[in-house]
Amino acid sequence: MALTVELRPQTSVPAIDAASESLAEAARVEQRSAVFKKELGLADIVLQQIVYVVGIVWVGAAAKLGQSHIVFWLAAMLLFYLPQAAVVIHLSRAMPLEGGLYQWTKLGFGEAAAFMVAWNLWMYAVVLIGSIGLVISTNLSYAFRLPWMATSTPFITVVSCTLMAVLITLGVLGLGVSKWLHNAGSVMLLAAFAVLIGLPFVQLARGALPSYHPFAAAMPALTLLSLNIFGKLALGALSGFEYVAVLAGECRNPERTIGRATLIAAPIIAVMFILGTSAVLAFSSPAQVDLIAPIPQTITRGLGSLGVASIVAPVAILMLTSRLIANSSIVFTGNTRMPMVAGWDRLLPAWFTRLHPRFRTPVNSIVFVGAVSLAFGLAGIAGVGQQEAFQLLDNAAGILYGLTYLVLFALPLLASQQRRRALPPASLALKIAAAAGLLTTVLYVTLSIFPIIDVPSWRAFAGKISSVVIGLNVMGFLVYSMGGRRRDRSWRVGEEEDTAR
Repeated sequence: MALTVELRPQTSVPAIDAASESLAEAARVEQRSAVFKKELGLADIVLQQIVYVVGIVWVGAAAKLGQSHIVFWLAAMLLFYLPQAAVVIHLSRAMPLEGGLYQWTKLGFGEAAAFMVAWNLWMYAVVLIGSIGLVISTNLSYAFRLPWMATSTPFITVVSCTLMAVLITLGVLGLGVSKWLHNAGSVMLLAAFAVLIGLPFVQLARGALPSYHPFAAAMPALTLLSLNIFGKLALGALSGFEYVAVLAGECRNPERTIGRATLIAAPIIAVMFILGTSAVLAFSSPAQVDLIAPIPQTITRGLGSLGVASIVAPVAILMLTSRLIANSSIVFTGNTRMPMVAGWDRLLPAWFTRLHPRFRTPVNSIVFVGAVSLAFGLAGIAGVGQQEAFQLLDNAAGILYGLTYLVLFALPLLASQQRRRALPPASLALKIAAAAGLLTTVLYVTLSIFPIIDVPSWRAFAGKISSVVIGLNVMGFLVYSMGGRRRDRSWRVGEEEDTAR
């Protein structure tokens, strides 16, 4: 892996010094990453991108748009999906560093911005993992036809605690073990989507479905609701290519494999989302769609008149549930690397950087992140309805994630003159793509404070989300400030000891 910098004629000395310093920092990160086992190959990364990006709830959100969903999917792919892929491939090929976006931001915008990116990625994952117990419980209620599972707080609590114990164990064992769960979850997700996509055609051939036009499109109405859902389809459904880059130090030949995996996975993901949404609409009207478990709902309804329904439906739903577990493991694994890389920079205590002596995983960070995620998830399901709880957690996580994408797209556009030479130069086409992604992300973040379901008060809903996002970022800034002061004190002590000697 070669990290290069272009030094042009008439470059100022401060710019050269900043670039050299940034490249030296990148080399230090690469050296630290050498201790990790290189577990991920091309096939692993392709499957992990599919299982991470293709969330099973997004076809439900898209179905709320009715037949105009195709127009919105295509617009989301043009204005966000392709720009995201272009920027990630561009940065990961030049700087495949453990920590991914954290490291790119540090080289482009400085340490403070990098820490806040890591903080928002961390809190996004904490909130997301916290909601998984609710989603899994709802899926199980469809699989076993026991509606109480979706609304029982004790049952959801048991599911959440069990899942977290599994994630912590897999996190400590490392990617050599957990990647097989990720790959299996991806294969099962592909199989479940094959059932979902094929179901309308089967029922149409049997005459149980009067008509089915999977590519039927209607011109969309530009309302607050439709623009809100468009943002969710873009950043919510189609984001995630950058997440595997967080594990670049644990990939084989990351400068090539991450980009190649993105190019392979992207068209597969696009087909799954568009045809999956059409299948949902074949059996439910937009108003009937269950936002928490749209695919289990569709498979249950679609197989209702078939004799094999009692076998196929639970199996397909359990396959989707395995995807949720695999995805949670990927999110959790990447999440545990955020405190570790911040610890490398002495912004968090060195306690977070300690590795398991056998598995070479950040065991302290893993246990800490697991405990915080579980606490956040249990707090999130208290005191509100299940659909509202899901929307609160989902929207808050999405906004936190969206803030990191603002930085990702800003890197090719706005990296400071002094530091940008440490980053690969961006072409005009890449800058145009990044601008489109940036504007789409701004739209998503702005509109995500509003719900897409009926709630007692949209103002209260928006207030809760805004308070969570602002409060978490203020907390993150305070943590960064304390970390900076702690590091400065340690450096001063070191200098005084050197002087005394």
